[in-house]
Amino acid sequence: MMAGASHRPALEHRPATPTSPPVELHRSPRRRRSGQAALTDGRIVVRVPAGMADADEAAMVDSLVGKVLRQRAVEAAGGDRALTARADRLADTYLDGVRATSVRWSSRMQHRYGSCSPATGDIRISDRVAAHPGFVVDYVLVHELAHLHVAGHSSAFHRLVARFPATERARGYLAGYEAGLVAGVRPQPGDAG
Repeated sequence: MMAGASHRPALEHRPATPTSPPVELHRSPRRRRSGQAALTDGRIVVRVPAGMADADEAAMVDSLVGKVLRQRAVEAAGGDRALTARADRLADTYLDGVRATSVRWSSRMQHRYGSCSPATGDIRISDRVAAHPGFVVDYVLVHELAHLHVAGHSSAFHRLVARFPATERARGYLAGYEAGLVAGVRPQPGDAG
């Protein structure tokens, strides 16, 4: 067992926070490396290996809880179908009706908010964006849709994105959000909505 791990109970209940339902943490001696989490009866049930170092356990629990919360935010936003409809509305309003071949949420994007493959017309939006205010989601979609007109980040591209009236506000929000992450502040998406 790792230092600090022997004193922890096999089952731990953590209270709800402003951004998360209660967490029920199970430390299993049968698990060796992986963990899992699911939303069950209004709480997030997390299963991790028993005997992990405190820091490793905390990182795994944070990661698993974050994944469940992002899934919940995507579902609350209506999933891929609603995201596609939203992209189409934005394209009609700001980008001359351009259409993506597909628009989907992605749980794999950890460092970017979105991506566009102009050659295929596929757009992926990070599920991390789902819990942010609507104008931020819209900005990320407009940014990626604009790549269907202009592949790079030229001045022509930025003029297209600037057609969305909340562009500067969304950029400021995301810059503040990222600064908070760097500073170690726990993000609470939606607070600046």
